[in-house]
Amino acid sequence: MATPVSASPSAPGSAPHTRAPSVVLPEYSVLPPNFDFPESRVLIIITGGTICMQRSVDGYVPATNFLKFGLAPRPDFNDGSYPDPLEVVLDNAGTRKAVQSLRTPASAYDRRVRYAVHEFETLLDSSSIDARGWDLIAETVARNYRLYDGFVVLHGTDSLAYTSSALSFMLRNLGKPVILTGSQAPMVELQNDATDNLLGALVVAGHFMLPEVCLFFNGTLFRGNRATKVSADSYAAFASPNFPPLATISSRKTQVQWHLIHRPTSLAEFAVHTKLDTAHVACLRIFPGIKPEMVDAVLRLPDLKGLVLESFGAGNTPGGPDGALVRVLAEAVARGIVIVNITQCLAGSVSPLYAPATVLGRAGVVFGGDMTSEAALTKLSYLLSRDGSPEDVARDMGISIAGEVSESRPTAFAHPGLEGGTGALTPQVETLTALGYAVREGDERGVERLVKAEGRWLLNDADYSGNTPVHFAATGPNPSILRSFLKAGASVHLRNRGGRTPLFLAAAAGLVDNVRLLREAGAHLHGGEIRAARSARDEDGNRGVWEVAGLEG
Repeated sequence: MATPVSASPSAPGSAPHTRAPSVVLPEYSVLPPNFDFPESRVLIIITGGTICMQRSVDGYVPATNFLKFGLAPRPDFNDGSYPDPLEVVLDNAGTRKAVQSLRTPASAYDRRVRYAVHEFETLLDSSSIDARGWDLIAETVARNYRLYDGFVVLHGTDSLAYTSSALSFMLRNLGKPVILTGSQAPMVELQNDATDNLLGALVVAGHFMLPEVCLFFNGTLFRGNRATKVSADSYAAFASPNFPPLATISSRKTQVQWHLIHRPTSLAEFAVHTKLDTAHVACLRIFPGIKPEMVDAVLRLPDLKGLVLESFGAGNTPGGPDGALVRVLAEAVARGIVIVNITQCLAGSVSPLYAPATVLGRAGVVFGGDMTSEAALTKLSYLLSRDGSPEDVARDMGISIAGEVSESRPTAFAHPGLEGGTGALTPQVETLTALGYAVREGDERGVERLVKAEGRWLLNDADYSGNTPVHFAATGPNPSILRSFLKAGASVHLRNRGGRTPLFLAAAAGLVDNVRLLREAGAHLHGGEIRAARSARDEDGNRGVWEVAGLEG
């Protein structure tokens, strides 16, 4: 058994009886029977799309009341318990509405997901969505960020890759999963892919703290800004040619490639950037025989600020180094237009491998690396909306913001199993246990040595009580250790088996410096902790630390 540092974790729903750190050192063992995590809460945001459509005389049209007609009658989405309503924040004024919630049956992980549904007032076909639609999705996530553990967005497939790419840039310092999905056939049809896609997205959002915008389709979880639609009718409608899937679902489990997960590494709270500058960007595909005058006409459109140029192969265009096309592009760059060169190919990258691509680079055209068209266009729109100079935008186009592009790096060596999508190494009991002791002792050098020596991602690993290294550090004596974990991208939102976040434990221990650090990194008290937090505050009388933790009332 693991050795307690001081007190054992509080039971679910109870207040701690001591302000000493409630941490149990890690041990990998067989979980006690029926020792379940608290149920997770997921908000399903419905924008429209095929998945929630129904038949009409004019073909498929969006249908409302999806929870009642699409989900409640299905045993896969409703265990029949009909739990209490959940609140949804409707607007920026904080207006809240209690809506019906449903609960899934127990998953393969013996965990249930409780969810609510928020439908847009006007359901859209995905071909009609634009930057305002992206704003609505992002704002809905932001308003409800503190109330839910994850989010699922139902969306039409035509522009799904654009929306998932855009949201990956708009949702800054994201610490919770935002999973977009849709379907090729509506859920009301006998044969459909809607059921598996929605259920898979719901399970991922409710079970795994993936701090990314993702796209789930056909049993596969893609990074949102790496996916592109490859088929108009196949159930395998999306692919990610230049980046491996983040997770795949089999008949028995969900295999997450944790070493691929992109994590925020700045100590900043979750925030939303809206109003992407989509009206001032364009995308142009090069073809054999294209006339420079055609390209010039596009580049002289009123108020154009950026162009995504889809070129041949590794970034090549016709005309030669002294050709008219290169002069047209160079003149546009001189006028302040940012031009990004990406490949037409599904897989591969734009690089200075061939002379034509090098010539474009010398003319000021930005190498887009292995970005998809969707990611390049939405990233360009995002950067332009920040009001930076064209030089700043051009520079940042080549820098990975949300894992959308593979940056050139020197050769690195890794443990076997971390490369090629073969999965992470088996967790090492000794390392996590030693890490817990080092955190307790405030041994910053020892912690750093252990983390580096392990060579795999372990900061979201948990002991049998569900405590992660961040839980240990939240109640540890050295805030510098906690800061290093947060800057390395460790999640502040994971709860232990008592339902407690690191923020709750830090506040209960009266460690105001740790509380401030966690809050700076975007931590907040989970809805299920509020009552226990108020009880703890009233019991120990230390109102100040709980106020810093964000407890109101």
